Amino acid sequence: MHQTDFLVREPLLDARQRVLGYELCWSAAAATPAEQELLLAFVAEQLVSPEGDWLLRDKALFLEAVPSMLSADALHQLPPQHTVLALKAPTLSHPDTMAAVQALRAGGVGILLRDADLLRIGNRLPTIASYVEVRFSGADVADQARNYAALRHAAVGMVARPVSSWADFDACALLGLNAFVGKLHLTPRPSNDQKGLNPAQTIIMQLMQMVRQNADVGQIEAVLKRDATLSYKLLRFINSAGFGAGREIQSLRQALALLGYAPLYRWLTLLLATASTTGYSPVLLETAVVRGRLAELLAQQALGKSEAEQVFVAGMFSLLDRLLGISMDEVLANIQLSEDVVTALRNRDGKYGPYLALAEACELNSNLVSSMAAALKLTPLDVNTAHLAALAWAQNVAA
Repeated sequence: MHQTDFLVREPLLDARQRVLGYELCWSAAAATPAEQELLLAFVAEQLVSPEGDWLLRDKALFLEAVPSMLSADALHQLPPQHTVLALKAPTLSHPDTMAAVQALRAGGVGILLRDADLLRIGNRLPTIASYVEVRFSGADVADQARNYAALRHAAVGMVARPVSSWADFDACALLGLNAFVGKLHLTPRPSNDQKGLNPAQTIIMQLMQMVRQNADVGQIEAVLKRDATLSYKLLRFINSAGFGAGREIQSLRQALALLGYAPLYRWLTLLLATASTTGYSPVLLETAVVRGRLAELLAQQALGKSEAEQVFVAGMFSLLDRLLGISMDEVLANIQLSEDVVTALRNRDGKYGPYLALAEACELNSNLVSSMAAALKLTPLDVNTAHLAALAWAQNVAA
């Protein structure tokens, strides 16, 4: 299935707007049990390192399941504390399924129940499930959330869907529901803060301009020294295990010389987004990072590493207007970008635009993903592998 269909991801948020996990499924409308089991195996292969490390770090993975999957070999390759299987409650009426669920729960695997009658299950719920899904219909989300909250159990998380506005999110969070699914990962949090660049972002923009103009390392170092936080973040990044400098770097000049201009520009792009406070939400930032990295990975084979880094910049900047609370025109007026990046941002056209458009389509379960990938000579396996790699990479970005 990973060779013929495309992955869809949907983030689940906690009450503090952070991503607690991702639900993954195939874009096909109705996957068979065999296809669902293939997804389980593919995810285990891509998101567990050869050393056995979980590449999504503290994030949970939510996967649709059927009873036949409960004993799949691939399930034992995933970390139980970060794995949640979503089952329809009526399937638990079969004794074998109930026994398998209880065995998985005893081993630490999470179970999310769908279509559950909470009144009927009552106090037995914590012994069966770690999450229960509650669904809203119509506009009276706050009233429905209040009814569900009255039935909640302290040991069982309530996954609410769909939660389509931040007002509904706040109503749910206030009532104790603790996981939310909707399209909020693409929606900036409303804010009364002054919009535009804050002082930290102004310095970052200045540094990006200097890098674009190949300014002297000493001049860049002098600007960095004006902001202790930026200097600290650069040294932390360069000394991180992920960068692999091989020795302790203690000076800004050493860090700049080791990093190089193109990677420095890419790092500043990330910092520009993380320095946002206007309309800020952690999930929007994580979406920007995943989008940028996915677009970059999709472009690497055709464009090469250097140009693919520019595709990353385009991917990150594509959500910068929402992160900063200003228009894209204002974003582009504040920073000099290459013509190819600007064309990608304005029209999703040119050399980089199609890769950005494909990365965006992967966020929306768009039926255009297949034709977009084919136009770029990318197979479903190419896109799916890059998708999970981008998701893993985003967990390790130094903020």
